[in-house]
Amino acid sequence: MTYPVSLELTGRRVVVVGGGVVAARRVQGLVDAGADVQVIAPSVSGDIVSLGVSIAQRSYVDGDLTGAWLVQACTDDPEVNAAVVAEAERLRIPCVRADLASGGTARTPAVARSGAVTVAVTAGDPGLSRDITAAVVAMLDTGDLPVRPRRSGGGSVALVGGGPGDPELITVRGRRLLAAADVIVTDRLGPRGLLADVAAEVIDVGKTPYKKHGATQQEINELLVDRARRGQAVVRLKGGDPFVFGRGGEEVAACMAAGVPVQVVPGVTSAIAGPSAAGIPLTHRGVAADFTVISAHLAAHSESTVDWEALARGSSTLVLLMAMDRLELVSKTLISAGRAADTPVAVVQNATLPSQRTLVSTLDTLAADAEAAGMGSPAVVVVGEVVRLATP
Repeated sequence: MTYPVSLELTGRRVVVVGGGVVAARRVQGLVDAGADVQVIAPSVSGDIVSLGVSIAQRSYVDGDLTGAWLVQACTDDPEVNAAVVAEAERLRIPCVRADLASGGTARTPAVARSGAVTVAVTAGDPGLSRDITAAVVAMLDTGDLPVRPRRSGGGSVALVGGGPGDPELITVRGRRLLAAADVIVTDRLGPRGLLADVAAEVIDVGKTPYKKHGATQQEINELLVDRARRGQAVVRLKGGDPFVFGRGGEEVAACMAAGVPVQVVPGVTSAIAGPSAAGIPLTHRGVAADFTVISAHLAAHSESTVDWEALARGSSTLVLLMAMDRLELVSKTLISAGRAADTPVAVVQNATLPSQRTLVSTLDTLAADAEAAGMGSPAVVVVGEVVRLATP
């Protein structure tokens, strides 16, 4: 049994005896810790030279360790390493022996970092130590380790794109922010499977069976600002990407106007993930060189800024969001503007989720086919020749 301790070595002398690969790794870590490192070895690797530390290019001799706070014996000669350990023990200086851990008076743990957290593990077996360290850091990085940082100071808001539905498609950064949040303000289409085990307060501002309409955008903006001003870390969890028809720009503007620190974490938008999940390439050499993502919410409406005629005339792949209750109107608009009536169309419902379904049709029969199949929201509609290339 050893006693674990973390050493403050900034500006303090540390002696490394040895100049090879192992010594280079140890020297790098010591330099990162701010130590005043001296390397003693007849031959020193270029990696060590590049670190700019003090080098005595000679063999170790008794007396070299005087004044050191820590010693690393890293030669490939067991007798030299043993001599270094013996001197260090006489001087009561902790000494790590690289070739035989039990032969020294200190151990170097497996070390990895996640943000401001340093994880160090000593498990006896170096391989096991590395494996445990890597596993803990991975859990910290992804937010799977239920640890929330202690904060002092003001609050903040993070707009996190949750992706198209599958909880595993959120970004690592987004997952980490969820784990650290005090409050999570979520939409109906956010990946709710991630919220089951969070320690944060969860506020649902989306539509529910008991509430025809969720909170207004103004109410959401005020909620984000109010909670951040209370000093809380607020995550605004949104489906897809915050800036793809997610009104993320309005929420950022509200936070900035209120002087609240705000960040945006991109998410995988369903406009791309939906077709991909159904095996439909949005672009394909010789078929489609571009694609356009369109909100069909105001299709053929006086307030719509979409140039449907221009879209119909081109060969671009069209990706329609919020289109399920406007399929007939959209189809007629595109056909009347020049798109062929037999243009293939796919509807991908609940993309990336176990309940995902895909319907393949054509513009002229799309609305009737979708109704007959019981296709509903949320769904992504893909219009274009690339639909013919869909893979199972």
